[in-house]
Amino acid sequence: MLAAALTVVPVGAPAQADSDGTRGIHGMQGASGAGRSGESGKFGDLGELGELGESKDLRSAGWALKQTGKDARFRGLAAVSRTTAWVAGSKGTVLRTVDGGRSWQDVSPPAAAAEGLELRDIEAFDARRAVALSIGEGEASRVLRTEDGGKTWTEAFRNTDPRAFYDCLTFFDSRHGLAVSDPVDGRFRVLSTDDGGRSWAVLPGAGMPDALPGEAGFAASGQCLVSAGSRDAWLATGGGPVARILHSADRGRTWRAAESGIPAGDPAKGVFALAFRDRTTGLAVGGDYRTGQASPQAAAVSADAGRNWSPSGTPPPAYRSGAAWLPHTRAAAIAVGPTGTDVTTDGGRSWRALEPGSFDTVDCAADGSCWAAGEKGRVGRLERR
Repeated sequence: MLAAALTVVPVGAPAQADSDGTRGIHGMQGASGAGRSGESGKFGDLGELGELGESKDLRSAGWALKQTGKDARFRGLAAVSRTTAWVAGSKGTVLRTVDGGRSWQDVSPPAAAAEGLELRDIEAFDARRAVALSIGEGEASRVLRTEDGGKTWTEAFRNTDPRAFYDCLTFFDSRHGLAVSDPVDGRFRVLSTDDGGRSWAVLPGAGMPDALPGEAGFAASGQCLVSAGSRDAWLATGGGPVARILHSADRGRTWRAAESGIPAGDPAKGVFALAFRDRTTGLAVGGDYRTGQASPQAAAVSADAGRNWSPSGTPPPAYRSGAAWLPHTRAAAIAVGPTGTDVTTDGGRSWRALEPGSFDTVDCAADGSCWAAGEKGRVGRLERR
């Protein structure tokens, strides 16, 4: 609900969707940047990012921008490999590349495009199968699924409860997944699928702790709900008196909350994105999304599956909305936001700037490739300079 840009409506109060299809906080603007090409010869193919090493060689990496030909804001991203990626965003737009970003296919679901839905999350299993989430009040929150590379889409779920507002989804494997809504009747609502997203059911709320006043999820990057392994999931929150991270070890049946240490106490503040390298080692990033506002403690780390969180000693210098671990490295990760990209090579304890430029979300594939996406059709792949 706290979707990266918007006026917060207190939990339980009526809310209106804004022109972006979101409710909650209105008005955030990122740095400008079009989805222009970065394939000018100054970048080389990295192959696996593990080749970059942990520190010295990582400085030789940068975002090679890929021409998408669109002006949509892409907050949903699924990195399948260095050749295949999906992005989803405003105006019901979904794009897919299978050639490393040299060309993009517009595979937008016709109904989503016609209605201008806000697609804020997409999870892809391969080049053909993907599940996308649109956000918003009531029936604007939907789950769409394709099995043929986006040629056709099936609506797998449509929310009919006007009180619910779905923010993010995640998959443990190709069959089991979850989606989360802002609190309904005082608790976050969780959807579950065990057939690859073909059908969804609301889980009982008894295992979910009570939400705090004003608490909600940020639909900013598709990373407010993440998973690792076959059963563990984590939910990030903001907008309440403290920013919490909730952990489930049983695929969403029961949850335990912990304070993140990232400042909250305001509808614009909290944890915006999570990334877990495995079921014990996690990162959290966030801050205050409002342009020009300080985010003095924008990152935290956990080494015990999210039971406890410690602030980063040297956090990113500003609000960050997305994060991802670099595969094939011991402790390297990336964080992105409207004012730039930061990297850590010590598991999130300290961060340093990689380069400026606006991105909303970042994702890395098992083959070591990393992609980022954001406003004005901007998409990049991490490559050697």
